[in-house]
Amino acid sequence: MCFSAPARFITAAVTSAIGIVALTRVNERRELPLAAMPLLFALQQGVEGVLWLNLPLAPNGPLSKALTLFYLFFAEAFWASYAAISVWLVERSENRRRLMGVCLGIGTGVSAYLLWWNLGHPQIPTILDGHIVYLTKYWPPYAVGVAYVAAMGLPLLLSSERTVFVFGVIVLAGLVVAYAVYWEALISVWCFFAAAASVAILSHFEWSRRSLLNTAGASPVSE
Repeated sequence: MCFSAPARFITAAVTSAIGIVALTRVNERRELPLAAMPLLFALQQGVEGVLWLNLPLAPNGPLSKALTLFYLFFAEAFWASYAAISVWLVERSENRRRLMGVCLGIGTGVSAYLLWWNLGHPQIPTILDGHIVYLTKYWPPYAVGVAYVAAMGLPLLLSSERTVFVFGVIVLAGLVVAYAVYWEALISVWCFFAAAASVAILSHFEWSRRSLLNTAGASPVSE
């Protein structure tokens, strides 16, 4: 299977390492939320890995229910607003920040709505064809899904930072692939692709650090 508990744990380990290195490259406080993204992706992947191991043992047990709620909170509620605010904080263009602020407002509303929805409409995780599928009788309105994608993806694409833009392209491309090939496991597969894209975030901070070092090295030393 291309997706399994070991795959989740390996992804979690790799993205944790990426996140730790990214945090060491931070130059300003406002960069911390963006640099922490890989660590949060790692936490999310680790949670689903534990859920994967627990489902065959106690699919309806309290641990499976708690892990499911925690994972879906990240996958459906958390990222809709966190992605927007993390990119908004590092953006230097005022015009782009205004547009990102609109996305953040939408994302905050979507996050609140999906949190409320998940609490009132339980989803049942099931291992099917090498993926975890979250089954439910009812899905949020289609418009909420569109708003979610806009709130999370548009701020990344609006960024004046090339590597953040690339991260957004990878995340949205992963969404298209997951929707086309793994529709029934969209939530799980898309988050897996997004975690794998964390290397773009590390590239952003690494290049930013090197640029600062080169600038400092090129500056004349006052006597």
